[in-house]
Amino acid sequence: MTQKINQGDELLDQLTSDSRQTRQVARRRMIAEAVMSEGSMRIEDLTDRFGISLMTAHRDVDELVSRGLFRKTRGIVTAAATNLIESSDIYRSSRQSAEKKAIAEAAMQFVEPGQAIFFDDSTTVLQMAPHLSSKVPITAITNSLTLMNALTGMHDVTLLALGGQYYNWCNAFMGRMTINEIRALRADVFFISMSAINEGIVLHQSPETVDTKRAMFDCSVKRILLADHTKFDRRALHSFAALDEFDVVIVDDRTPSVQIDRMRSKDINVVVARTGSGRV
Repeated sequence: MTQKINQGDELLDQLTSDSRQTRQVARRRMIAEAVMSEGSMRIEDLTDRFGISLMTAHRDVDELVSRGLFRKTRGIVTAAATNLIESSDIYRSSRQSAEKKAIAEAAMQFVEPGQAIFFDDSTTVLQMAPHLSSKVPITAITNSLTLMNALTGMHDVTLLALGGQYYNWCNAFMGRMTINEIRALRADVFFISMSAINEGIVLHQSPETVDTKRAMFDCSVKRILLADHTKFDRRALHSFAALDEFDVVIVDDRTPSVQIDRMRSKDINVVVARTGSGRV
């Protein structure tokens, strides 16, 4: 049990910031990963694993319940349906971290000073935030509350925050009001990531996500898709667009060569981001 506590402390100590909020976010992410892995856990076990009080454990679990990730009954926390988990920003931010960072870095070659840019609420696009200061001045337009917070105060970045109905599971604003705001704007570039690509079609499980991102897509001159290798040959309910509707598709080097060749055979501009562990 002491070993588990130490593992949690080591992970938290790796954070570059010691702020209470940063540590809280990291701890909740680790709790989410632990429950997702085991399916269900006693809240008392979380206190032992992460070295926190029972009150703190309940507070963290309640936040994750509010995001639709978990159900809590009589001291037991249980993972929700898979599609809800996979939609959440907490889950998405913990997956394919190296690939997302490499893809985001490769995407920066398409950012130029003076541009107005739509950034969606994906965790892959979020990885572009640390690099944007090298391409200022820019105007960043986003519905992602996480990205808004990351860009707040960044020198020479004009931030246009899209409002509307707030969705806790993705920490973003979507819906009719958001779409109306988007339609009043025209951007040079749109950076987007989605949850699935199958038979040349990009898909997502949330209709609100599809509608909101489609508005950004329609109001941009250039559309750039960021997709790590796990997105291919997956399915989701709602169709968004065909791959050949994008100006650029950026993938990581673990993407099967057959997928890359298939896209290039359709004259899609494919950029392969190097992680150092690829097979293509």
